[in-house]
Amino acid sequence: MAQNVLSITQLNEYIRGKMDTDPLLTQVAVRGEISNYKLYPSGHHYFTLKDEGSALRCVLFKGNAARLRFRPENGMKIIAMGKVSVYPRDGAYQLYCTGLTMDGVGDLYAAFEQLKKKLEAQGLFDPAHKKPIPKYPGTIGIITSSAGAAVHDMLRILRKRYPLSKVRLLPVRVQGVEAPGEIAAAIGYANHYRLADLLIVGRGGGSIEDLWAFNDERVAYAIYHSEIPVISAVGHEPDVTISDYVADLRAATPSNAAELAVPDQDALRQNLDAMSNAMVSSLSRQVKAARQHLKVLSASQALRSPTGYLEQRSQSVELLKNRLVAAQNQNITRARQRYIAQISKLEAMSPLKVLTRGYSMAQTQRGEVVRSINQVELGERIRIRLSDGTISATVMNKEEGK
Repeated sequence: MAQNVLSITQLNEYIRGKMDTDPLLTQVAVRGEISNYKLYPSGHHYFTLKDEGSALRCVLFKGNAARLRFRPENGMKIIAMGKVSVYPRDGAYQLYCTGLTMDGVGDLYAAFEQLKKKLEAQGLFDPAHKKPIPKYPGTIGIITSSAGAAVHDMLRILRKRYPLSKVRLLPVRVQGVEAPGEIAAAIGYANHYRLADLLIVGRGGGSIEDLWAFNDERVAYAIYHSEIPVISAVGHEPDVTISDYVADLRAATPSNAAELAVPDQDALRQNLDAMSNAMVSSLSRQVKAARQHLKVLSASQALRSPTGYLEQRSQSVELLKNRLVAAQNQNITRARQRYIAQISKLEAMSPLKVLTRGYSMAQTQRGEVVRSINQVELGERIRIRLSDGTISATVMNKEEGK
């Protein structure tokens, strides 16, 4: 019996045909850990799923990848859905994935955490970048659905609390595929035309899927780059979105956003009344003090008798002058006494004082005092100073003393 010889292509096609008709392999879900993950420019994802004992090659084509809520990463535990078939060129079987889900955690939660981590690393949540909310906004822009209950609650509260503010509604879709683009565009439009002093961006409550537009990267960047301060008001108090982290202020609900956006007119009136009363009290005290001062001035001697006041001041000036003269005379007397004492000391120490006791002082023609016979020569003229005059003499002889 002749054996049927097949080409490799025929064999691979045969095996693929068997796999493609196996009910178990055409719709299978596999749990494993991602490794060797690669995203090609074509948009196709290639990776390996592995567990403790085996590995499975997988491919996720661009069309199916566009529906993913999260970005696959190495080490991520997932459940992959799809069919097992053979790639004829390599003769290797692999899992052609139609969808991926996180194992043990929801896709949306995983996508939320991934985007949060990415934007936080880029500084979009940095408190230093957040702008202050204007205390008295002239115009408030509300970016939300015009059909929802949230916008009516915000308008009612804004009118009640601070009717001086104008409100501009920029209606957008707040859920669905088109919603993120519309919300981001509305924020950019408001900034380009400077339509408001403050923006409120949000919607009423709903499921995580309903609120997902506010977890979109485009909305996050639009809020971050907004020159107009933004209040994020998404869902109910427990709901937290990426918009809440990026915005300049997070409100628990849309109604709370309206309360945070403007002051309460009743509280303002109370503050104004209190300030008015304080001003009246302050002015009353000032007027009372001025009247008291005027009363003291009117009772003063200067106003009641100007000449008497001048005489009194003249006497005071005269008394002060006498005190100054007396003090000056005392200073002069003390100075004179010190001068006489110093003169007496100088006279007592003066060499001329000795001459009065019968002594004399010889000087050269240059005025030097002769203290030694070596200072003069024979025939040199000298002056001898006595107490009552001077004698000119000539040196006739020098004799050393014993």
